[in-house]
Amino acid sequence: MAATTHTVTNQVPPLVGYDVFAADRALSEAVERHIAPELLDEVRGELSELGSAAGSAQVQEWGALANENPPKLRTHDRYGNRIDEVDFHPAWHRLLGHAVGAGLVNAWGRPGGHVRRAAGFLVWTQAEAGHGCPLSMTHAAVPALRTDPGLAAEWEPRLTSHVYEAGLRPAALKPGVLFGMGMTEKQGGSDVRAITTSAVPLDVEGEYLLTGHKWFCSAPMSDGFLVLAQAPGGLTCFLVPRVLPDGTRNVFAIQRLKDKLGNRSNASSEVEFDGTWGRRVGEEGRGVRTIIEMVAATRLDCATGSAALMRQAVAQAVHHAAYRSAFGGPLIDKPLMRNVLADLALESEAATTLALRCAAAYDADTDEERAFLRLAVPAAKYWVTKRCTPMVGEALECLGGNGYVEESGMPRLLREAPLNSIWEGSGNVQALDVLRALQREPQALNAFLTEVGKARGADHRLDNAVKDLLTELADLDGIEARARRLVERMALVLQGSLLVRWAPAEVADAFCASRLGGDWGTAFGTLPHSLDLRAVVERARAEV
Repeated sequence: MAATTHTVTNQVPPLVGYDVFAADRALSEAVERHIAPELLDEVRGELSELGSAAGSAQVQEWGALANENPPKLRTHDRYGNRIDEVDFHPAWHRLLGHAVGAGLVNAWGRPGGHVRRAAGFLVWTQAEAGHGCPLSMTHAAVPALRTDPGLAAEWEPRLTSHVYEAGLRPAALKPGVLFGMGMTEKQGGSDVRAITTSAVPLDVEGEYLLTGHKWFCSAPMSDGFLVLAQAPGGLTCFLVPRVLPDGTRNVFAIQRLKDKLGNRSNASSEVEFDGTWGRRVGEEGRGVRTIIEMVAATRLDCATGSAALMRQAVAQAVHHAAYRSAFGGPLIDKPLMRNVLADLALESEAATTLALRCAAAYDADTDEERAFLRLAVPAAKYWVTKRCTPMVGEALECLGGNGYVEESGMPRLLREAPLNSIWEGSGNVQALDVLRALQREPQALNAFLTEVGKARGADHRLDNAVKDLLTELADLDGIEARARRLVERMALVLQGSLLVRWAPAEVADAFCASRLGGDWGTAFGTLPHSLDLRAVVERARAEV
């Protein structure tokens, strides 16, 4: 065969060797907006260091290897002793170690901690999403443990450490630990009131023995877990360590690892408790109230993680279109492709802006910001995670057949995309949570409307959408059946308000015209042709 038939032309170079943070204008501007000026240089430096690593060939290879070599369960050692360990590829440990070292489990105790961590989580998730699970749960365990000052004093320094050590041994002997969470059971799923795992108190105050099962327990190699079980006083939260202080293994029988659609690098397991030692966290009968702050923090991470997948997908699509020629010129210059790319870019920027605004509310920690989060977090979790899958699918299509091939990385993004809409409560759970807040916490709606009202008068389409939303809120007839529609509108109005205030005019104009003004089709690439779409696309481009 003639060698000339193997000449390679018109192929796109890999998107590698770039700073994932600095190349993301929406994210870098959000950090500048929400971080105090005296911290900005420090935070920029740490995020650019993380971004350069995330965009490197080495870290991208770690992500591929961690997914090509999924974790393996070892229930027994060679002698028949029960060990219940999970083996991970070295690439998983490298990813996790780098993330912990970059402070992605340390938000609660440092200035601007939530914004800098959320931005770092968004950057690093673009390298590999699966190991974000233990990072998220470790970060989110802190507020739950703070309901017990003694437990918090013991465990918080370990949870927020910047040192990662793999392997199981007593937590007191490790420089840093990771946490997981176990709530769902076979018979209940998201209905935690149906939990049947029992907790029998011991003679020592606060100590119990747990018996039961957990249907989904992710990151089972973690050092400790927050779980829910039925104590004599009702549903209660417990801290379950993998290794007891004397060095013996706690009873933590991993039955199997889940065979999942995506999230291949991460181990999700089924676990049996049979006389498993646990320490009560909070009061008996108040388990949901105790663990709810952990759930809220992980829900925000679901939205942030989805924003990361969306950003990486649009970066890949724009990069491909910039280098690939078809029909007489670069794809990026074709009006129809430009429309698709701009539409994807709008979705990505809106998701990033909303996630960072919520993180900033955590840092502010005022009564009004906490009330704002009560609605903003479930609304963001609902909408951003819902938009992720169709958006990533459209971005994959921009690469054509090349995007359908594993080597492109796009199939891994697409398999990961539905995950965050399911974890920590599916769409219906989020929508119903918003209804509960509207009905029980009027200050939450006041805070939400105050935030949206900061853009009042700036765009007539946004103003009209707010009026329509208020009409929807005033009509309580059949509200549960309309909950998804209501929460979608709340999320879009909030995103529109944030973009009108902070994004470039061409981005805000395009978002309001399409998402709020109704000048939009039912698929990506149907924006009004009169908009400045070239500017929107160029803003989303990751320069290498």
